[in-house]
Amino acid sequence: MFRAILLQAGAVIITASVAGFFAGTRGAVSAALGGVACALPNFLFALRLKLAANRPGASYLANFFLGEFVKIAATVGLLVFIVREYADLHWPSMLIGLGLALQAGFLAFWKKS
Repeated sequence: MFRAILLQAGAVIITASVAGFFAGTRGAVSAALGGVACALPNFLFALRLKLAANRPGASYLANFFLGEFVKIAATVGLLVFIVREYADLHWPSMLIGLGLALQAGFLAFWKKS
């Protein structure tokens, strides 16, 4: 699970760099914020699942579904916060950063070690 988050972080860094090249600082910050709005809740979700797996008597299934709900709510909340607070938002860069961060986690399943 943490490999997927590392891939998301890498995708966010690459996307922010490319967006910075094409749209300047405004695009780089917007792409990074969009990616972080996805990667940060995923990291906290993975951390919660790891801690729940080590706890005896904890319901892993209940922790998974509750954590998934909180992760989605946190992602939406962060996106709303970004749109309201960052006045210089470059929408295409933010949406591309968000989209690539969402899809980068699937790369972890392609490569098994």
